[in-house]
Amino acid sequence: MPNPTASSQPALAFEQVALGYGEKPLLHDISLSVGPGQVVTLLGGSGSGKTTILRGATGQLAPMAGRVSIFGENLANVGANRLRQLRQRMGVLFQQGALFTDLTVFVNVAFPLREHTKLGEAELTQRVLDRLEAVGLRTAAHLRTSEISGGMARRVALARAVVLNPELVLYDEPFAGLDPIAMGVAARLIRNLSDELGCASLLITHDVPESFQISDHVVLIGQGHCKAAGTPDELRASTDPYVRQFIDGAPDGPVAFHYPQSEAFDRWLAKRGGSNGGAP
Repeated sequence: MPNPTASSQPALAFEQVALGYGEKPLLHDISLSVGPGQVVTLLGGSGSGKTTILRGATGQLAPMAGRVSIFGENLANVGANRLRQLRQRMGVLFQQGALFTDLTVFVNVAFPLREHTKLGEAELTQRVLDRLEAVGLRTAAHLRTSEISGGMARRVALARAVVLNPELVLYDEPFAGLDPIAMGVAARLIRNLSDELGCASLLITHDVPESFQISDHVVLIGQGHCKAAGTPDELRASTDPYVRQFIDGAPDGPVAFHYPQSEAFDRWLAKRGGSNGGAP
């Protein structure tokens, strides 16, 4: 069951944050927090800005307004060395896994330990095997990642993300490309690892059923803003048209299928001698 407890000191906090590229923000007034032992899900459709929030959380993208804090420290006030230290307290499960395909499962998971610790070989081996055991792949340690399935590779990436016992784990689309069984296993692993390690977990996904099963809190973003926030049960009970369309997967509603028209597109089209006569 989800862990209802939360620390007074969030591991990650966004306070009225605006994020974007260039001069105009893509996201406005985003607020969320993730405390130790919590699983918080950030939901949104493709192109809604979920990855942009991930970049803000890791300090890759500075906010245009508001404040992003990691372990109580405002990222706007930390230098490169301090940011690197803070990142060492985090784990990230990348959307595509980002494994070294020519290396073994063991070497992939051991990589962060070799880079950031001085563990002896026996202790390092035990730590890696323990994390592989947690994801059901201890006896696959000797295989190259090119020899395992996509679902297994995702589990290896998960083991690598938590091998340093991070205080905060960011999951970028952890269920993408998984079959229903692997999806359920991955969801249970995320919840179990959060409970076992006491770490704060932020899921960035568009998958409603699996994320709702394991989340303490859910934030739904769309159209550049936070559209709803609450427990999974609170969002299930929502009558807001945007929330209902997203949760129910309805084709019709406030979520538009067509990418919005812009002045930049109009200028581009005019240079090519086109017309907006058929635009929706």
